[in-house]
Amino acid sequence: MGRGSKDDKASLASSQTTSFSPQPHQPSAPGSKEVWKKGGRMFSILLAVHLALLACTLVSSGAFEKIAVHDYDVFFLLTVMMLIVIIWIIFYLVSTARCPDAILCKDSHAGPIWLRGGLILFAIFSLVMDVFKIGYYSSFYSCLSAIKIMYPIVQAIFVVVQTYFLWISAKDCVHVHLNITRCGLMLTLTTNLAVWMSAVTDESVHKAHSKLKKNTTEELFRWLLKVGMRSSSTDACNCNSQICQIFKNGYFWLYPFNIEYSLFASAMVYVMWKNVGRVIEHHSHHVQRLKFRLFRRTFFVGIVLGLIVLVSGVGVLVVYEVQVNSSAESSKKSQALTMYYIFNIVCLGLMSLVCIGGSVIYRFDKRDMDRHKNPTRTLDVALLMGAALGQYAISYYSIVAIVASTPRDAISALNLTYALLMIAQHTFQNIFIIEGLHRQPPKEDHKHSSHQKDLYGLTFVNVSAVSLRVPDSGSTVAPSTAPGTEGTHPSDLVRSLTAPKKINWRRKFLREISMFLLLGNIILWIMPAFGARPHFDNDTELNFYGDSMWPAIVDICLPFGIFYRMHAVASLLEVCIMS
Repeated sequence: MGRGSKDDKASLASSQTTSFSPQPHQPSAPGSKEVWKKGGRMFSILLAVHLALLACTLVSSGAFEKIAVHDYDVFFLLTVMMLIVIIWIIFYLVSTARCPDAILCKDSHAGPIWLRGGLILFAIFSLVMDVFKIGYYSSFYSCLSAIKIMYPIVQAIFVVVQTYFLWISAKDCVHVHLNITRCGLMLTLTTNLAVWMSAVTDESVHKAHSKLKKNTTEELFRWLLKVGMRSSSTDACNCNSQICQIFKNGYFWLYPFNIEYSLFASAMVYVMWKNVGRVIEHHSHHVQRLKFRLFRRTFFVGIVLGLIVLVSGVGVLVVYEVQVNSSAESSKKSQALTMYYIFNIVCLGLMSLVCIGGSVIYRFDKRDMDRHKNPTRTLDVALLMGAALGQYAISYYSIVAIVASTPRDAISALNLTYALLMIAQHTFQNIFIIEGLHRQPPKEDHKHSSHQKDLYGLTFVNVSAVSLRVPDSGSTVAPSTAPGTEGTHPSDLVRSLTAPKKINWRRKFLREISMFLLLGNIILWIMPAFGARPHFDNDTELNFYGDSMWPAIVDICLPFGIFYRMHAVASLLEVCIMS
């Protein structure tokens, strides 16, 4: 016992000495480092929450005239936040990313090429919007605060720097400057969300002003602005020139792209934040190189049907905008609403049926489920489920208003069907996408055994020719085989030849379904994002909930529904490539 206790004390002393002695950098350390990892994450989360609440308070307060918070106060806060983020990104690229052992591994699932490509596309349109803003605000530099001209300039620099940062660093798993990196990423995420809230508020106020101005006289419109709604500080300035009107209308039309850019960037930054200090296991560190085979071995049925729906939807959108916004006749408005609802009912019905068919095909899919830790996939699923709540809320509010209101006409029946199909389509599509995201990629042909390769390489052999070699007596005429190898029964050969065909048929159908749903979601994103909003043009909900409650519900929930469509496009593209 005495000798044993001495050994224990010696080992304890040596372990304590080792713990205080300098150690080489270890990316994964148990115990105290894991606790501090959670502490660092909690601190960055608290920082993000406080900044988000401050930005939300200023943005919402600046939306009303009676509150002594002006739009240039909001722009000042956003400008300061973007400048801090720009400084941190430069520090990350120059210092953190160049430290020894800073990036020991990369997350192959984070920042896929189609997501980064979409980010660049939205960034380009955001830059064009900033140019329009600079041109518009420069027309009133004598009667505007300087911050309103500085804001789009700083935002353009912010978009360029952040897009470059996410393009080259989206897959990084950082292991140095952990707390600074976590706080910097959370500040970046909060800044994007604050810019998103400001853009959504500006767009909603602009659309409310446009609709109010169309239905009232100029004197009544100015009186209503004084009563409670926010008026931009540019209302006191004259915008009479043609170039000024082009700048004004142009940047409001480009707001949807800036909104989607902020949300895409927020999602990618969140994945980077989750990967700070992460050590990827050997099996998940392997980069799965997927070949871009969207247009190989397909029947183009999904693409053709999707393009027909897309082109038809653009035509419906143009006619709807012309008849609803440019005409005061109620008959033309009713025709436009009827056309809009019929198109959406057909589109949503087809998409729902296709999603159900895809889910049924997944039931017979032999691929294994991918249960490895994947922050990107977890975020995709959370965003799909969370963003769908916005459209769910609008649909259920519409259903209650239609059922409880009297009298009911044809437009109310179409609106009810549209709301019900919207709920069904979101549900079935989420199930289909989540099933696809959790499937393992298909194995390449070179992974089959050499015996299967020989079978697949016999181009002159078909099923009927093999079956002729089986005598009626049941005896097998087996070809001569090399020593040490087993003979192959013809029925096994038949199964070996037909099984890959069945698998290919399933993958082809899944690819066609994904492409059709992708194009369908694009047109369902374009229509509400660029002005087709029957929630304001249909009087059923407005009369039931009132002129103040119903617009507030739509303004809060509709941005989530628009973001859902764009995120579904990115997820369906991933499912299509994985099929």
